[in-house]
Amino acid sequence: MSDSPLVSSYLCRDCGSELGFRSRRRNFAERYLLPLLLLKPVRCGECFRRDYRLIFTPVRERMPDLEKITSGRQTDTSRRNVA
Repeated sequence: MSDSPLVSSYLCRDCGSELGFRSRRRNFAERYLLPLLLLKPVRCGECFRRDYRLIFTPVRERMPDLEKITSGRQTDTSRRNVA
């Protein structure tokens, strides 16, 4: 932990994981009102719970999208159990 009371490490309130990622801002409130309250959307890397934390809480950048991982290739989902 650091010396500042505003900076605390990420800890998921659901599963207790210390792995958090920045989440996309979805709507007007998240884009313009949360920053005024010094909050940002964060997603747990283990249980994927979405939550709001202080902007001073260190988390990783967003998880890579599946399309970026597959380099834009079309994947055949006909044989997979995909929802």
